[in-house]
This record gives sequence, C-alpha cells and structure tokens, in this order.
Amino acid sequence: MILSHKQIEEIAAAVTKDFNVFFFGQEPEDVRIPRATPIDQFAKDYLGLNVSFARLSEDGSICGLTAYADTEYIAETRGIRRTIPLKQNQILMDDSFIQPGQVRKLCGKRRFTLAHECAHQILYSMEDDEAKAACRKKYAARCAYSLRDLKTREDWNEWQANVLGAAILMPQKEIDYAMWYFAGGKKLVNYEGRFAYHDRLALALICSQLGVSKTAAVIRLQDLGYIEDRPYREYVDPLEVWA
Repeated sequence: MILSHKQIEEIAAAVTKDFNVFFFGQEPEDVRIPRATPIDQFAKDYLGLNVSFARLSEDGSICGLTAYADTEYIAETRGIRRTIPLKQNQILMDDSFIQPGQVRKLCGKRRFTLAHECAHQILYSMEDDEAKAACRKKYAARCAYSLRDLKTREDWNEWQANVLGAAILMPQKEIDYAMWYFAGGKKLVNYEGRFAYHDRLALALICSQLGVSKTAAVIRLQDLGYIEDRPYREYVDPLEVWA
C-alpha cells in the first residue's frame, strides 16, 4: 500500500480525533495550550499493543520493532546470539530508553520510536489480505539514523511509518496551537540548521511542550510550512555579541 503525504495526514487526523475522544473526552474547541500526545496510552490503551523493553543491538542501531504475528527476533550482543520471542501486536523497544540517567535524555527519541511502531500497526491494519499474509512472519524495525532511497516496498513502509508517526505525535492542530502560543503564529527561519535566538527559544519550548526532539520537530514544522529556509549568509542575530 503506497499512500501520499496528504492521505497519511488524513489518517493521522482521523485517528488522533478518535483517540482524543477515547482518552480525553469531548472538549470545547476554544483556544488552549498545545497538548502532547500521550503516546504510551495511545499504544497500550487505544491500539491494544503490548510494549516491552530488551537489548536489541550491540551498537544501538535498532531502536524498536513490532510484530504482526507470533515470530522471533535474533539479537546479538557481545558475540552472544539471543532469540527473543515476539507476540502478535507486540512492540519491543531498546532497553537504553529505560536505563538510569537516560530516561529524560532519550524521552523524545523513545516517544518517536513508539509512535513509529504504532504507525506500522495502523498501516498494517489497512492492508489487504494478501499484503497482510506477506507480513505476518516479519517484524517492522526502526533503525536509528537510517537515510535510504525509497526504492523498495520496505523503504516506502518506513517512510510512511515515519510520516504517520510524526503526525500522531505532533498533530497539526497541536502544532498550530504551539506556533500561535510560542511563536506568535510566525514562521521560524532556518539558516541552514541555525536559528536566531527568539526562534531557537520558540523551538525549544515547542519541543518541551510536545515531548519531541529538535530534529523531529523541525521536520514536522517544515512539512506543515511553519519553517522558512534561508541561506546561512543571511543569518543575523542581534542578541549575539561578537568579541
């Protein structure tokens, strides 16, 4: 199943609207502060997924994975191969996310990984029977920092899960509220990876409020047209003092 960006946004809007009624109840649609998606409750209570943690790779390259049917995952750490049973509708996250001293540091990464795996399950539920049968003995894994050309079905599946996961974790309505609340409704200006002080502060507040990393927030804001890209030579920050 190959979906367009617009179709994925529509799926995310429908799912998050239904979840909000399920989790928060009906709320007035007046202006309010932006609200982070409670992704743990979304996964466990709304989608009915079982989330657990284990060491998935030696180098941390595998952040999480999910199973569509009972299967197994082979992990190798320190030269020792381990077979980890995976049950249908299970999400397995790398245990680095719950190590002492890492919980707060990796919060944004953990939340995005969980949203990504939830997106895989949602997309799987929309496949036809033939496609589902082809996936049942596989698992969908999220690899850290993987940048690949979209050449195969698996690559498209990963792209779609990334986009849907981001749209669930950062719904457009919440981004609209966040940009109004923290940036006065103005676009942030990105000078080839650098932001002036006020935009940098607004971005930091958005990340903190929505529980996401700067990288994830910037990509989502770009997708929604809230970031204007300019060349670095135009960068001027009046608050910076040069010696």
